[in-house]
Amino acid sequence: MDGAAEGIRYPWAEPPAEGEATEIAEGVLWLRLPLPMKLDHVNIYALDDGDSWTLIDAGIYSKRSIAIWEKLLAGPLAGKPVSRVILTHHHPDHVGMAGWFQTRGAKVWATRTSWLFARMLTLDAQSTPTPETLEFWRRCGMSQEVYDQRAAERPFNFADVVHPMPLGFKRVQEGDVIRIGGRDWDVRIGNGHAPEHATFWSRDDNLILAGDQMLPSISSNIGVYATEPEADPVSDWIEACERLATYARADHLVLGGHKLPFTGLPMRMRQLIDNHHSALNRLEAHLDTPKAAGECFMPLFKRNIGSGEYGLALVEAMSHCLHLWHEDRATRSDRDDGAWVFKAR
Repeated sequence: MDGAAEGIRYPWAEPPAEGEATEIAEGVLWLRLPLPMKLDHVNIYALDDGDSWTLIDAGIYSKRSIAIWEKLLAGPLAGKPVSRVILTHHHPDHVGMAGWFQTRGAKVWATRTSWLFARMLTLDAQSTPTPETLEFWRRCGMSQEVYDQRAAERPFNFADVVHPMPLGFKRVQEGDVIRIGGRDWDVRIGNGHAPEHATFWSRDDNLILAGDQMLPSISSNIGVYATEPEADPVSDWIEACERLATYARADHLVLGGHKLPFTGLPMRMRQLIDNHHSALNRLEAHLDTPKAAGECFMPLFKRNIGSGEYGLALVEAMSHCLHLWHEDRATRSDRDDGAWVFKAR
């Protein structure tokens, strides 16, 4: 669900090249690492703590990432060590290299939920999809062709792209004030895209380290998974956006986990909220007859969904169907094929 860029400004038209850095503000560097997916990059921010660096997120763990980090450490990071990796949330494109930096002496700071999820999922490697996952795919109404293919192949595991995470982290939580890069930052917690997602708001200038909670031209994926098959992350997302919007200023420079740094946050927060309300209204109209989540892509995304996007689209469609059910705007029943089907009241 894309948001229009009206009112949003991008001070930098291009991202830093691989292995290079762009200075955002004094002591704040913007780095970019590649991802092997349609969203092909993740933004990392390095903040200068004098004799060392603090990283905000770290990219996936891969041979290519290691080579890029070695180049960055010797080049733009001026040979100084990384002493801290502060994680915005637990997703592998953000946490993947954190354990690698730990083995080199860095400390990991994260919300408790982020660290526990990351470590749990890294240890939970599977050679075949679990029975619970197969059942959940059926509940979602996954197409038979996709189901048969995925049931027969090795699933994605966090451990594929996340370095083992040693025991030990420092907890970050709502209301903390953390000194990073010569600035004091207020910690404000988001939700929806990932549980207990940390964002950092500078008290000394206009910078926000936003992770994936506030992105400029795309809306973060909000999905339900077999780990909590009846969750309502859409409600969590809307609540977090409404709460964080009260702090937003037009001059804030938002440093997100993807796309470009931007200003115009008050408008963007309204878009992020309104986009989901509009999608829910379209979905409700679509549910004039009982339908599974896998039959609801067009009203939600307003475009065809390809194979590379299918998995994320399915869990997001399920999250929106479940939200209508939790809000008592739709009923839910079992279909003979095992799918949950939803019908507007």
